Amino acid sequence: MADGPGTAEGRDVVDTVLGFARTLRHAGVAASPDRVEAMLGALGHLDVLAPSAVYWAGRLTLCSGPDDLDRYDAAFLAWFSGRRPRPAPPSAQVPPRLAASAPLDAGTGEGDDDTDTPDLAARASADEVLRHRDVAGLTDAERAHLRRLFALLVPAAPMRPARRRRPAAHGGVHPARTVRRALRDGGEISRLMHRRARPRPRRVVLLIDVSGSMTPYADALLRFAHVAVRARPGSTEVFTIGTRLTRVTRELRLRDPDRALAAGGQAIPDWSGGTRLGEVLKAFLDRWGQRGTARGAVVVVCSDGWERGDAGLLREQMARLRRLSHAVVWVNPHKGRTGYEPLTGGMQAALPSVDHFVAGHSMAAFEELSGVIAHA
Repeated sequence: MADGPGTAEGRDVVDTVLGFARTLRHAGVAASPDRVEAMLGALGHLDVLAPSAVYWAGRLTLCSGPDDLDRYDAAFLAWFSGRRPRPAPPSAQVPPRLAASAPLDAGTGEGDDDTDTPDLAARASADEVLRHRDVAGLTDAERAHLRRLFALLVPAAPMRPARRRRPAAHGGVHPARTVRRALRDGGEISRLMHRRARPRPRRVVLLIDVSGSMTPYADALLRFAHVAVRARPGSTEVFTIGTRLTRVTRELRLRDPDRALAAGGQAIPDWSGGTRLGEVLKAFLDRWGQRGTARGAVVVVCSDGWERGDAGLLREQMARLRRLSHAVVWVNPHKGRTGYEPLTGGMQAALPSVDHFVAGHSMAAFEELSGVIAHA
């Protein structure tokens, strides 16, 4: 591959492979991030304009067993708009080439002859379009589709260095274990024992605004919170904010997302109410944050910044939160709109204490948010 990931062509290849991996997951192939990384590494040594090279690079890295092969072929056909690769004869010593030279652009599947292709191609195209749609304008059918996409989201946890060092194959020498091993071997040091500090998950705290102005986005934000809690139940806390503070972590630990959100809705007394961010944030810091929940954590505030209370109080509490936490991420659904500027009093008060200001209006924005949290 002539161009690296930093070039425009390199970025196009990465985006195409990531989209293909999403299509594979929809088709039932567990294309994990490490397998996707392996495919990108293989493509770095191949001609990305050769369909057969891309096909075999993906098949050898993304498929984990024979059951994945048929699904992989169908997904490859749908995503790259090519034809299904011909099976090699038993005596063949080289991989079969694609029957037609297909362009490596994300396709729609139009013009294919296979009877099972149009449905998969249409679904892949619909998924890609839906990922960038504002959730506030979705139909009921599109919202149901979005729920299935949330089920495929696997957010990575931010990590923090640990002080305690544990036995490991590599790292610094562990004197005590080395001596004990030597005593068992008759006093001869035959092997050095090692230890090192292994990183641990950093706590993530989500504060989700459920006031009236956030109603179109509250369901999607709570579904994102449910995915985060299910992924790391021991290091994730979720609160709703509006006119009062409500902890909903326990409700969101339910496995089924619809049951979890229903339980959370019953626990929230101020759904679609007003907004007093400064007062509620102070209540969070006084009761939870100061005692350890926010200390060293990645705190994610999901709100449009409409503050009906004292903006000065919000500014003061945000500065306090910033001192306690490892990083503060503010998610505003309106940031994804063209021409948006954070001009509300609440946003003006909060932004000086915010490390990352991101959008939260679409599935693609939630995927980006997951990456921001993981690397905060």
